[in-house]
Amino acid sequence: MSLFDSGFFMIKFEGKVIIMKILKVFNNNVALTKDLNSTEMVVMGKGLAFQKKVGDEIDEDKVQKVFVSPSENFAAKLSELLNEIPYEIMSISKDIIELAERELHTELNDSLYLSLSDHIHFAITRIKNDIPIKNALMWEVKKFYKAEYHVARIALGLIKERTGMELPEDEVASIALHIFNARQDNTGLEETVTMTNIVKDVTNIVKYHYGIDFNEESVNYSRFVTHLRYFAYRMLRGEINDEHNDALYNQVKRQYSEAYKCTMKVADYLEKEYSMKMTKDELAYFMIHIHRVSIREKRI
Repeated sequence: MSLFDSGFFMIKFEGKVIIMKILKVFNNNVALTKDLNSTEMVVMGKGLAFQKKVGDEIDEDKVQKVFVSPSENFAAKLSELLNEIPYEIMSISKDIIELAERELHTELNDSLYLSLSDHIHFAITRIKNDIPIKNALMWEVKKFYKAEYHVARIALGLIKERTGMELPEDEVASIALHIFNARQDNTGLEETVTMTNIVKDVTNIVKYHYGIDFNEESVNYSRFVTHLRYFAYRMLRGEINDEHNDALYNQVKRQYSEAYKCTMKVADYLEKEYSMKMTKDELAYFMIHIHRVSIREKRI
């Protein structure tokens, strides 16, 4: 389990009076503290620990983030990470997350604050050391996660403006995956990548079965990809409905015989690659979506 998946939570600090005394100063911007209930917290904010020592109180007006530890050694690990990442990178990540929440009209998981900061810091370090950065899923992310990709592209501009570092196009996809991951109820990044591969492979199966070229701007394509994304999400988390609606399955199978053939190819792929067996309900819904997207797309 990584630090980012360790279950910490972050207080939405909104000027509430929380008396915190310093236990340890990590740098001018990060300190380990405890409140009156002896709850240990890592706090950060520009200059909040400048010329401070153990036992001093933190000036609440300077606090920007408060991380509460779920375990005894977590605070030390978190503080070590925050101590390694420049404050400017943390500030950029905060602004990117706030931008993403406005653009996507959703709240993102607190873990994104650390994972995104760590990723951006590492990406900039690799650029400085002339280490190439590649994301094999760049085109898939661009196609399947358009809203997140749009935000990530703006984020790259922000990073360049604030640090002077121009990150490569591949980093748009990497940041977009981090943002998408933060929308998925603690889905790990590895799971998000697997979901993306499933969407890519299934769309290719449909594309070559019918010999069609998808109009990626069409409503039907968008619905199809959305269905795929959430099917993959549920499948990987073991949340597939095991009920069997034989009547619906048999009716759709008869009505959409070509979509049935294509759906069975998808089912074979999922069982072979992920040991997942689709239920009749899922097969029926896949047939409906595949039929709908196939009859309205142009031939290759």
